[in-house]
Amino acid sequence: MLKKHWAALLSVGALMLAGPGHAQQKAEDDVIRIGVLTDMSGQFSHEAGEGSVTAVRMAIEDFGGKVLNKKIDLVVADHQNKNEVAVATARSWYDQQKVVMIQNLINSAVALAVANVAREKDRIAIVNGSGSSRLTNDACTPNSIHYSYDTYALAKGTGSALVKQGFDTWFFLTADYAFGHALESDTAAFVKASNGKVVGTVRYPIDASDHSSFLLQAQASNAKVVAIAGSGTTFINAVKSAREFGLTPKQTLAGMLVWITDVKSMGLQQAQGLVLTNAFYWDRDEATRAWSKRFFEKMKRMPHMGDAGDYSSTMHYLKAIAAAGTTDAAAVMKKMKETPINDFFAKGGKIREDGRMIHDMYVYQVKTPQESKYDWDFYKQLAVIPAAEAYRPLAESACPLVKK
Repeated sequence: MLKKHWAALLSVGALMLAGPGHAQQKAEDDVIRIGVLTDMSGQFSHEAGEGSVTAVRMAIEDFGGKVLNKKIDLVVADHQNKNEVAVATARSWYDQQKVVMIQNLINSAVALAVANVAREKDRIAIVNGSGSSRLTNDACTPNSIHYSYDTYALAKGTGSALVKQGFDTWFFLTADYAFGHALESDTAAFVKASNGKVVGTVRYPIDASDHSSFLLQAQASNAKVVAIAGSGTTFINAVKSAREFGLTPKQTLAGMLVWITDVKSMGLQQAQGLVLTNAFYWDRDEATRAWSKRFFEKMKRMPHMGDAGDYSSTMHYLKAIAAAGTTDAAAVMKKMKETPINDFFAKGGKIREDGRMIHDMYVYQVKTPQESKYDWDFYKQLAVIPAAEAYRPLAESACPLVKK
């Protein structure tokens, strides 16, 4: 029922259009429309969904609800983790509803597909939910921005940090889908580059409820690190299985993509000790705490890097429209790329020519129940990865927009 509700809800607070003629033209003249295309009801809904909508809406409200003397309108749809639904919605939004920017795009296959539609329609797509580093590598476009994180940064942070601490043998427990494969591949490369060794890999179906046979292989490997490459409920179920199986504390668990909502879902008793890399933590400093408190009042949970990135990138986009004096995609992208990002999400952030927003990344470890002093007090910081080091160097990029 919920899926049908969100699939049908292609407009939130949109103008009622009386017909295809004058009313449609008036809507286009009077409104600047932004879309949130996300997973509202599936396995990634806790990593995007209503939190993404709330964050974008907060940015619109904080900006004042208008830009270029036009009302900012928000439309929302559930892509249901189906490429065909996402592409059809994006085309409809760009063509019929004159949406100027689509936000969030969790699910890497969806993000890659919609980025291509944005290029075709000469509109803008900003990705905060999905992690595939292809978005700013071989699949980059002049119309898309990858803002919060990517698999390259996650892999470099967690892989390099643990090997430096002596955790130099790795076994991968990988969810058998494209994103899991990308996480494994990127992380393995950094482990080997740091003189670590990958001693084994097993791939499990994303709908697996019994992980015992896979965990037996991980245990038998005697690897110091068992890295779980997956996200959403797939990742949560694998961690729970590892705890029940008794895999740790003999072996360290590394989560290659961990959302703070995952930790809340599992509880510190099961999540404790997990090492992870992240772009944002609500309790990092006064600025993150101030914004997160506002988000919590609306969502009754603390924000994660996707939520914070949705807000930050939407605000940056609206400021670029105001500075450019137009919604023209090329003009707005130019302003976004030449203007540094300095807010609670990132200090000295910059959008490169390949569409990658570079900013510091952070390596954390999940606290024990005894170390946690209050609700959502989950992480202790292990390392900071400077923006210049966190992402794929342009010299190694396959993006055709990068000048060689």
